[in-house]
Amino acid sequence: MNALVPLPVLLPLCATGLSLAFGTRLKQFQRFISVAVLSAVLALSVALMIAADSRGPLSVHLGDFAPPVGITLVADRLSGLMLTVSSAVTLCVLVYSLGQGMADRDEETPVAVFHPAYLILVAGVSCTFLAGDLVNLYVGFEIMLVASFVLLTLGGTGPRVRAGSTYVIISLFSSMLFLTAIAMTYAATGTANLAQLAQRLGELPLGVQTLIQAMLLTVFAIKAAVFPLAAWLPDSYPTAPAPVTAVFAGLLTKVGVYCMLRTETLLFPGNRLGDLLMAAALASMVIGILGAVAQTDLKRLLSFILISHIGYMVFGIGLASREAYGGAIVYVAHHITVQTTLFLVAGLIERRTGTTELTRIGGLARAAPVLAALFFVPAMNLAGIPPLSGFIGKLGLMRAGVANGGVWAWILVVGSVATSLLTLYVMAKVWNLAFWRAAPPGQAADGTVLESDDENGGDEYADEGPDRMPGTGDEPVLHRHQPAGLAVAATLHGHAVTTTTKLPTLMTVATAAAVALGLSFTVLAGPLTSYTDRTAAELLARSPYIEAVLGR
Repeated sequence: MNALVPLPVLLPLCATGLSLAFGTRLKQFQRFISVAVLSAVLALSVALMIAADSRGPLSVHLGDFAPPVGITLVADRLSGLMLTVSSAVTLCVLVYSLGQGMADRDEETPVAVFHPAYLILVAGVSCTFLAGDLVNLYVGFEIMLVASFVLLTLGGTGPRVRAGSTYVIISLFSSMLFLTAIAMTYAATGTANLAQLAQRLGELPLGVQTLIQAMLLTVFAIKAAVFPLAAWLPDSYPTAPAPVTAVFAGLLTKVGVYCMLRTETLLFPGNRLGDLLMAAALASMVIGILGAVAQTDLKRLLSFILISHIGYMVFGIGLASREAYGGAIVYVAHHITVQTTLFLVAGLIERRTGTTELTRIGGLARAAPVLAALFFVPAMNLAGIPPLSGFIGKLGLMRAGVANGGVWAWILVVGSVATSLLTLYVMAKVWNLAFWRAAPPGQAADGTVLESDDENGGDEYADEGPDRMPGTGDEPVLHRHQPAGLAVAATLHGHAVTTTTKLPTLMTVATAAAVALGLSFTVLAGPLTSYTDRTAAELLARSPYIEAVLGR
C-alpha cells in the first residue's frame, strides 16, 4: 500500500507530458487523459484515506534514501482526507470547464495549455498534502504557483494580467520568506524532514523556535489569505474564468490552512502563538464579512466571504485542543466543497445573465429554478443553517471555544456567531437581488453577446458610448445580439460572453455533483466527525507520524 503514496503526484505529472504532446492535434484525447487521470487520483486518494485510517500513516522514501537525504512522502488521516476532497472537487471543476467549452473552442489563445496547467496544479496540491519535509513542501508550493499564474492569465487580457501579476508578486515574496525559514531551520537542526524536526526543534532555544514558527506561520497565512495578509485575494481571483476561480478559491487557500495545521501540531506543540492566531482569526472573520456586506458583485462578494471563513479554521488551530482540531478539519473539508460550488454557480449566473453584478440581474428563481436550487443549498450550507455540514463544523469549533474558557476563546465564539449571522444576511441579499426580485430593466436579454472592453478597440459592432458594467475589473460591454448558443460563454481569452436560457448540461451536472458532495458531509456527519476526531488525536499524539517515517 505504501507504493501508492507517490501516485497522486506522479500520475498528473505524467499525464501533463501526454497532454502537451498530443493535445494540440487530438483534443478529445487530451480531455480523456485529464478526466481519466483525475478519476484515478480520486480513487487512489480514497484508498489512501481508508488505509491510513485502518493501518496508520503510510510513508515512502523516494529512491530508498533515508531522511534527511531522501524525499519523504507521507499519507496519514489528515492528508488522506484532504487528498480525497480536493480530488473530488478538481474533477467536478474539470467537467464544468469542459461543458463551458473553455479548453477547446478558443482560436485566439493557446488553449492546449489549459489541461496541462490544470494537471500540474493538481500535482502541486497533492505534493503539498503528501510532503514529509519542508523542501518538498516548498516544491509543491512552487508547482502550484507556476500553474496558477498560467491559469489566472489565460488569454492575456489586461485585467487578468494585472490580477495575475499581483498574485505572482505576493507568491514570490512568500516563497522567498519560506526559503529563508527553511534555511534557518536546516542551519539550526541539520534537517528539513518533518519527523526529524519534531524531535529536534524542542532542543533549540525558545527564541529560535518562536522565530522559525512565526516565519512559517507568516508564509502559510499568506497562502491561506489570513487577515491582514489577504488584501491580494479579492482582486486576483474574480477576474479569472469561472472554473479557475472556483478551484483557486475553494482549494488553494486551504493548502495554507493544511500547512498551518501540520506544522503547529507536529513541529510546534504547546500552542505558544495561540493568542496571536485567535486574534488573526477574529480579524479575518470580521473584516472579511464586512467587506462582503459592502459588495454588489457576486464574485468579489464570495472572495471576501472566503477570507472571513478562513478565520473559522484558524480559530480551531489557535485553540489547539482535540475538539478544536476536529472541528477545524470538518470545516476545511466543508468549505473546500461549498466555496467551490458557489463560484461554479456564479459562472452559471454569468452564463445566464451576462454579468455577476447583482444590481443588474434578477428574476432567476422564476426564470431558472434549477440554478436557484443550485445556489440556495450551498448558500445555506455556508451560512451554517442546521443540520448542514457548515453548522456541524461551526458547532464543533464553538464547543471547543466554550470548553477552553479563555478570554480570546469566548471572544471568538461571539465573533463566530456574528460572522455566521452576517453570512446569512449576505446570502439572503444575493438571493433577494439575483433570484427573488423581478428582473431589472437593464438585464441582458437571452442571446446577448457581451465583450470585454479589452476586445473592443475599434470593434465595428461597438456602440458609441458603451455602458460599462461595474464589477471585477473584467467588465463586459454590450455590443450586439444574436441567437443563443452561437458563441461560447466566458471563453478563455475573456472576451465573448453569450447569455443563454438553457444552461450547458455538463456545467449544470458538474455543479450539481459539487452540491451533492457538500450535502454528503451532512448525510455522513457521524462517520465524518468520528474520522476527524481520530485525525485530531493522531495529530496531537505526533508519535504515529514520527514512527511511520523514521521507523522507531
